[in-house]
Amino acid sequence: MLGQWRLAWQLAQRFRRGRERSRFLSFISASSTSGIALGCMVFITGLSVMNGFSEVLQERFLKLVPHVEFNAVEGRLDYPETIFALATDHPEVTDAWPLIHTQALVQQGRDFVGVQVTGLDPEREHAIKDYLKEQQWSALTQPNTVILGSGLAQKLGVARGDSIRFVVAAERGFQAPKRMQLTVIDTFEFGGQFDHQLAYVNLATARDFVGLDSGFSTVALAVDDLFSAERVANEIGYQLRDYVYLEHWMRSQGHLYRDIQMVRMVMYLVLILVLAVASFNIVSTLVMTVQEKQRHIGILRTMGLRTSSLMQVFVLQGLQNGVFGVFAGVLAGVLLSLNLPLLLNALERLSGSTLLASDVYFVNQIPVLLDWPDVLVVAAVGLLMSLLATLYPAWQAARIDVVRAINA
Repeated sequence: MLGQWRLAWQLAQRFRRGRERSRFLSFISASSTSGIALGCMVFITGLSVMNGFSEVLQERFLKLVPHVEFNAVEGRLDYPETIFALATDHPEVTDAWPLIHTQALVQQGRDFVGVQVTGLDPEREHAIKDYLKEQQWSALTQPNTVILGSGLAQKLGVARGDSIRFVVAAERGFQAPKRMQLTVIDTFEFGGQFDHQLAYVNLATARDFVGLDSGFSTVALAVDDLFSAERVANEIGYQLRDYVYLEHWMRSQGHLYRDIQMVRMVMYLVLILVLAVASFNIVSTLVMTVQEKQRHIGILRTMGLRTSSLMQVFVLQGLQNGVFGVFAGVLAGVLLSLNLPLLLNALERLSGSTLLASDVYFVNQIPVLLDWPDVLVVAAVGLLMSLLATLYPAWQAARIDVVRAINA
């Protein structure tokens, strides 16, 4: 059996070297190899970018987005201690903290900018603390202080120590909007939309914003498994005495994750189609090789070469294009993925513009994460499509009439 495959490999090598005398066949063969290599390289890089976006969304973006929220229908929560008790007892909840959310306008001269204000307890740990200096975080305990996103601060033209005026609509009726003068104690640079949208104050200041004399309006939870957020929200929410709105990140930000997964699925489909098109050149090359080598095939069959061995010859000959293409494409794709951030940074410096606008997208740089299972999938698909492309020409070679082939 091993000797049969060795003979088939030697004949495949002879046919491949002999084919180099035909420039047209050599061009088609090179085109098939290049097409498979290019397809593998592009899709390894594309999937690495999709993995990067998914990682940023799960590991970084959702640090500032509560996984689960229980928001009071009106005013404040009457029984927040129940939520904290249930959260503490739930095995999948890792943390719980009080919040107050509201919308406001920041007035700077004659201009107004919309901002989402979040009131939190500076005595408790919060993810935004990692993007601030310790003394600035401690200063948030002082009344009428605010932390702004760097993009928002730049747009307003303010820096640390400056005062800005917030305008908040009245909660009820047609009362005049409330105006509050706050001092900027620091700015944070998280990257993406948050830098242009968020402002953080302490709970006391947030109560003045919304007109509460005590308490808070939201309890936020962090869960161990991000994808269990909806289930955890329902399990805890249905036991509450308060009337609350159940919110979780899959409802507010889930479209980002679904878009990433949809693009991944589309890329897999396109991968198969592109490699299939590239493999058609293998079919063309082998079909023309069969026509060119009919006399040689007839002689080999007369000398006793089996039909199965003849098919193995053309399968191995075609697979060489696929193997070379997959190897070159995988190598180029891995190298490009590992160096893509540097290349994109250089491109941004040369062009003087950013590829992702930080006020539009949730990240301001294209992230890349090379996932080796994706590399193996791309290589496997490339080899499989190359193998399938060899079957029809090999079958055609096995059906050649020996007498007509010798007399051709």
